[in-house]
This record gives sequence, structure tokens and C-alpha cells, in this order.
Amino acid sequence: MLLFSLTAVTAHAGGLLTNTNQNISFNRNFAREGTIGIDGVYSNPAGVSFLTKGFHLSLNVQNVYQTRDITSSITVPTLQGTPFYQPFKLNGGDDNGEKCFRGKASVPVLPSFQAAMVYDKWTLQAGFALAGGGGKAIFNNGLPSFERQISLVPAILYGQGLTSQTPSYSVRSNIKGQQYDFGLQLGVSYKVNDHLAVYGGARFNYIYNKYVGNITDISANINGENVNLHDYFDTQAQTYDRMAFYYRMRASEMTDEAAKAKYQAAAQQAQAGADKMNQTKELFADKYLDCTQNGWGITPIIGIDYKAGRWNIGARYEFTTKFNIENDTKVDNTGLFADGVNTHNDLPGLLAVGTQYEILKNLRAMVAWHYYFDKDARMDHDKQKALSGNTQEYLAGMEWDVTKGITLSAGGQRTHYGLGDGTYLSDMSFVTSSYSIGFGAKVKIAKNMSLNVAYFWTDYEKFHKEYDQTITGAGQSVETHNTDVFTRSNKVFGVGLDIDL
Repeated sequence: MLLFSLTAVTAHAGGLLTNTNQNISFNRNFAREGTIGIDGVYSNPAGVSFLTKGFHLSLNVQNVYQTRDITSSITVPTLQGTPFYQPFKLNGGDDNGEKCFRGKASVPVLPSFQAAMVYDKWTLQAGFALAGGGGKAIFNNGLPSFERQISLVPAILYGQGLTSQTPSYSVRSNIKGQQYDFGLQLGVSYKVNDHLAVYGGARFNYIYNKYVGNITDISANINGENVNLHDYFDTQAQTYDRMAFYYRMRASEMTDEAAKAKYQAAAQQAQAGADKMNQTKELFADKYLDCTQNGWGITPIIGIDYKAGRWNIGARYEFTTKFNIENDTKVDNTGLFADGVNTHNDLPGLLAVGTQYEILKNLRAMVAWHYYFDKDARMDHDKQKALSGNTQEYLAGMEWDVTKGITLSAGGQRTHYGLGDGTYLSDMSFVTSSYSIGFGAKVKIAKNMSLNVAYFWTDYEKFHKEYDQTITGAGQSVETHNTDVFTRSNKVFGVGLDIDL
């Protein structure tokens, strides 16, 4: 009758599992693939070869705040005309039978660094960042996928004669999830000549996910009183047990075989009732989950950069990372996170190309394009096959050197996901296409030191998903019609320090 599903949603910027905001320079101008800078350790590693000789270091800290909003409904066509037709109305739903479930994800401190040692021809590079995830998501009121199961309880109770003039239900649920992809990137670039440089390297990814949650106190209105259903059916089971005990005792006292058989039959019937009530109460028992997932994989990366007059063109290709994650489960009353089970968790490959044009000596324009190979990245239950296409991003920005010590910049990004009919999306994991705007400044605070400050936000589209579902349990199948409207919000503030020695 009840399904308990727990998961985490993560803080993404870029592809389905990719963070591209690994430096504050990106936050103030997203189109970084064609630029020359220390942030290029991630965005344009070949171009780092054209920095001045010496050691370059960039230290960055970001603060990220995001929300996940799911506005959901459920209707039961066979119950039209009854209070059970739109079940969410029985527990806080609006007049249209819709209910909003909000998750909040915050990352107070999102750190990263990029470093490079530039020689005449060779450049050694290293970088660390959260390549994916990085936040803790909390749904204090659960998710619609399992509340839909619970919302049918009043109708089932009504069908069993447990009526109420004011039918309702309630449940306490809390879901917390974390996902971290720690990425350590190492590589070498080579300056072929004054115009061309190439790069080869790899990123070591370590995945750490943790899911903790519970669903407790499932209650419903029976005969005008809101009662905990586990306790209610436990009381019923105890009553039947006492009846069975009484009838067995009476049967043992009987000398008349007919009377003895009568009491034995009554005892068996009462015991059957007790067994049924005990089985039913377990459907409403409190459930808990505490699961950690771990895994690792290596992403090979190649890059190229070409300089010609006022133009600079850069590109990099990150190969699809194949690896699994393994469950380390301490508690799982759900049956969904068995200890030791491995699931696919590939990171999609990425082709990124960009260019910069120097309009004036102090004014530059940039454009870039990202293409994520999402359909080649294996996901649990081959979820990637439900995508209609791969993710594409279009980026543009400008930089203006107001003085020798102050640079202002701004940029925009359009992210388009191939979500198809929405089968890929669920309340447990969803993305929607979006527009992002960022701006900021770079200020020289010492001869060899600059401060980066930036802010960007993302405007996500709403994705409307409509589908039919058959919910089966307790020997019954109920046909429902569901809708989910997915959207998100994203705000990021960051500060970074660039040092040149």
C-alpha cells in the first residue's frame, strides 16, 4: 500500500551531473573557454601555457543557495464525485487538488583552487573543485511520489467501513541528502609556438553521497478522530488476540464435541483477524533510512588553444567517466538501498569550445558552447535512455578594463536539456532548462595579487509532466492521473584571490 522513496537533489551548474562554476571568474563571465587566465586550468587548460612564466594560484570560495519546487496533484477517476477524488485535498492541498513540495539546498562554503607552474614550453597544472554536487538538500515535508501512496489510505479505509464525516490523513517525513563529487585534476600543457598550445591531463573523481530520512506517524481520520494507523491496527490485533485466546480456553473446557468445534472455529477466525491486523499495521510502521554511497572514476581530458591577432580560440574534451557507486547501508526499512549493491553513476563527457575577440585593448567579447554526452552516461535502470537528446549550453560575455587595476565583466548562459516527454524526470531527481546571468569585478589589490568578486543567479523554466499510474497494494489496483510541475532557483555569490609569483 505504501512506498517509501528517499533521495537527494544536488546543486548543479552545467550538465546533468557537472559543476562548471569552479572559479569566480566564471561566475562573472560564463564564456571562459576562449580566455587566457589561471581559471583556465579548468575551462581552457591549453591556454594556460600563454600566461607569464612563473607560478600562478587561484583560491576561491562560493556560497550557493538553491530551492527545488514540485507542484503535484493526483486524481482517482473512479472516485469522482467523492471526497477521495483529489486526495491531496485531504492533507493541505489547494482547491485544485495541488500541493507544493519544496526542498532547500545550501552550500555555505564551496571551495576550489587552480594552480600552474609556467615554463618556456611546458606548464604543470593542478586544480581541485567539487566537479558535481556539493550541497545538502532537505525536504521537510517529504516528496509527492510517496505521499501519493499515503493519500489513498482514507479511500481504502472508507471501503472497509471505517468512515468519517471529515476524511483526512497526515504524515511526518523528513529527507536529507548530500552528494559530493570531489575532483582533483592534474595535467600538462605544451606551447608548440607563439600561437598554438595543447594539453593532456585527467581528473580523479571521488563520489560521496549520503541519504538520511524517515517517514513516521501515518495517521487518518476514523469515525471523526485522527488516529495513528499503526497504533490503531495494533490495538485491533490485540483485541483479536484476546478473543482467540478466550475461544481457545472455552474450547478446552468443552466436553461436547459440537460446542468444542464451535469455539475452535471461532478461535481460528479471531486468530486470522489478528494476523491480518498485524500485517496491516506493518504497512503503517515508522520507516528509516541511513545510506552512504561511494565510488570513484578517472576522467581523461585533452585541450587545444590557438592565438591569432585579436582572436583566441580554445577547446577541451572531457571523456565520459565510467564508474559505479556502492551502497553502505546502516538502516533501510524501505527495501530500496540494499547494503553492498552497486549502481551505475557515470559522469557525462563534455565538449567545450570558445573564442575571445579583443574589440579594443581594454574591451573583450567572448562566446562559448558546451555539449554534454548525457545519453552515453550510464545511469541507474538506464535512466539516460529516457532523454530525447544531449544537453547544450550557449554562453556569452564581455570584459572591460576600466583601469589597469579594475576589470568589470558580465555574462549569460542558456542551458537546454533534452528532457523529451519528462519520463526522465522524477521528484527524486530533476533538472529544467534555464537562463543564467552573472556579473562581477576583478580588482588588483597588490602588485602580484587580484581579488575576484561575482554574483550570478539562474532563472529556471517550469516543466509540466502529466501521466497515469497504477498503484497496487493490499490486493487492490488503483488507477490514478498525476501531474508534476518542476522548477528550481539558484543564487551564487563568490570571492576569489589570484596570486602571480
